[in-house]
Amino acid sequence: MNFALFLLILLVVTGLVWALEALWLRKRRPEGAKQPWWVEYSVSFFPVILIVFLLRSFLVEPFKIPSSSMVPTLLVGDFILVNKFTYGIRLPVANKKIVELGGPARGDVMVFRYPEDPSLDYIKRVVGLPGDRVEYRNKRLTINGQPVPVRQVDDYLSRERMQFSRRYIETLGAAEHEILLEDDAPAAVLPTRAAAGNCNYNSNGLACTVPPGHYFMMGDNRDNSSDSRVWGFVPDENIVGKAFFIWLNLNELGRFGSFR
Repeated sequence: MNFALFLLILLVVTGLVWALEALWLRKRRPEGAKQPWWVEYSVSFFPVILIVFLLRSFLVEPFKIPSSSMVPTLLVGDFILVNKFTYGIRLPVANKKIVELGGPARGDVMVFRYPEDPSLDYIKRVVGLPGDRVEYRNKRLTINGQPVPVRQVDDYLSRERMQFSRRYIETLGAAEHEILLEDDAPAAVLPTRAAAGNCNYNSNGLACTVPPGHYFMMGDNRDNSSDSRVWGFVPDENIVGKAFFIWLNLNELGRFGSFR
């Protein structure tokens, strides 16, 4: 059971008990008698659960980064906040959009439900929008026939893997961000069946046209990321929100703050 569904069930159960206590149980109980334990707990926790549910469903939701696919932007162990309303207001659990407020932009770091297993949350960078022609050949990214600007900077040392990777500043959309490339990693990837039907692959890389209502996602750690190159596009209904803030990393307390 996913946490959002569990929280909704808990909210409904405690809310019903709270309402019963306010409208009926309290009046039937002898004066001075204590509340049953299940009533006491429900009445106490219902307001807290309601606030958490509303905040988590419509404003912000916390996530923890589990993998290195977004290094150096996000490190393993980063706790981040995700804006739940930037891309529109959605119904909790069902994730159906009910209010349109805007859509993802190229360069956004986005959390979404993994298309091949929606019970898992993934985080990658938005590279291709609906209708875009995305090419990634010989480790160079091209969108709609225009090469995405990059410039090389100092190599990046991964303390986790104790190895250096080539580091570049990439300009995607309105902002710059860092990406990593490894010389010994192949340019091509092996796609799943879902991705293979929408993209053209060869030994140098791939070219895809993003279908309507879908997005092409890539990790900043380009040679260590399972993303749209492997498993295909992310449909709009899988979007969770836009990541915007690092609020904790127990291994590196200095990482508190925003990112791009």
